[in-house]
Amino acid sequence: MGINHSDLPPHIEETVRSVAELQETHDGEATPFQRVIARTTGFFGSPHFFAALTILVLLWISLNIVAPSFHRVPFDKPPFVWLQGAINLAVLYMTILIFGSQQRDEKMASHREKLTLQLAMINEQKSAKIIQLLEDLRRDSPFVRNRVDKKANAMAKPADAHAVSEAIKNITK
Repeated sequence: MGINHSDLPPHIEETVRSVAELQETHDGEATPFQRVIARTTGFFGSPHFFAALTILVLLWISLNIVAPSFHRVPFDKPPFVWLQGAINLAVLYMTILIFGSQQRDEKMASHREKLTLQLAMINEQKSAKIIQLLEDLRRDSPFVRNRVDKKANAMAKPADAHAVSEAIKNITK
């Protein structure tokens, strides 16, 4: 069952569009070689490739084991040195491809992490401003008893990102 986009508030739709545009921009900046690497690693990680590789290895081993029964010379006698070499070479290439695609994925993850931090800081500032406005309203309203709320006063001040970062560093030492 799909989500009806008309049920979403406009600000949520805008957020979804922004996230999609961020991913689209990241994908659009990929070089042709990076796209080939992404498609190749996607194929190597697929169930189809796993099944095909399993069948190929079993076929290789079976042909080499039954070849003497048909008076044929096995092309790769046990312990299947050629098969081991082919698998080692494939593993080397797959490792290189995976590292290549991971670097690109890490760049996107880092960008998202920074964006999340910036949005969290903006939301913290907005929350502090709302608390400040509520406190001002409470003090200015003749219908509400005026009292000092130390917690609200402290929360009305936006956090200093550098001070918070230093405090976290000091605690985690």
